[in-house]
Amino acid sequence: MKPSKLDQLREMTVVVADTGDIEAIRQYQPIDATTNPSLLLKAAQLPQYQPLLRKSIDAAQHRGAADLLSDSMDELAVRIGREILQVVPGRVSTEIDARLSFDTASTVQRGKRLIERYQQAGIDSSRILLKIASTWEGIRAAEQLEKEGIQCNLTLLFSFEQAAAAADAGAFLISPFVGRILDWHKANGGQPSYLPHEDPGVVSVKTIYNFYRQQNYDTVVMGASFRNTGEIEALAGCDRLTISPQLLEELNNDYDELPRSLNPSNTGEPVQNNTKGEAAFRYQMNSNAMATEKLAEGIRHFVADQTKLEKMLAELTH
Repeated sequence: MKPSKLDQLREMTVVVADTGDIEAIRQYQPIDATTNPSLLLKAAQLPQYQPLLRKSIDAAQHRGAADLLSDSMDELAVRIGREILQVVPGRVSTEIDARLSFDTASTVQRGKRLIERYQQAGIDSSRILLKIASTWEGIRAAEQLEKEGIQCNLTLLFSFEQAAAAADAGAFLISPFVGRILDWHKANGGQPSYLPHEDPGVVSVKTIYNFYRQQNYDTVVMGASFRNTGEIEALAGCDRLTISPQLLEELNNDYDELPRSLNPSNTGEPVQNNTKGEAAFRYQMNSNAMATEKLAEGIRHFVADQTKLEKMLAELTH
């Protein structure tokens, strides 16, 4: 029997599940899994996760946490992360509160607390990636955490300047959001549809991948936020791709040939980097309407879903 596109993809790319649903992870057997407040909110509404909400509140109350909701949120993220790590052989990415996206010191502090919680739960820090929004402050926080041996996933990444700064900071991994880049272009004067190799999100990730390989950066490129399998296929060969259960299923049911699109031995023309230092970063981000708008929107959405989760937890304290 011919291999599916999902099986072919696994031969050239590390496949990561973009979900907090244990059953979906168990079904598609990815190496890693990634979560965020939106995915945790969905997971928390599933019947099998309801006991984890109560246990998270109880654990925070037992510790006498000064900020009960904040501590309960971290506890819930760790408990769901621990469940996922029973299923995947690799790592899980856990998001730091998006409200701290412009506060380097608080992001570092919260990140260390999450790692401490994981260690208390018997999970080695080598299996955790802390997800941090790719603001200037977030990148600086990742730089500090990486120096202390805590590996980070810089997320909500929409531009080359964010990617270049992340690599210079020594981030373990970046998550460029392919589909959200496409969304912006379609809504702001772009084409109503794109061929996969012309998709603005795909082009952005290819540029970043080629630049990293040309410069011999160790930072891992993990494409994320896909709208269709065409985007995924156009990035076959990328270091990692984090994919929703729906798109994993589509790839698993498709038995056509999947050619490799990205290859470290064929990176094309040299990619120039003019992003050095905070002033250049902020100016270039300001000049990039898509990246500025999608970064801000992403942070707002994560905060909104975090707030909904906190409301669910708060109702259990009464």
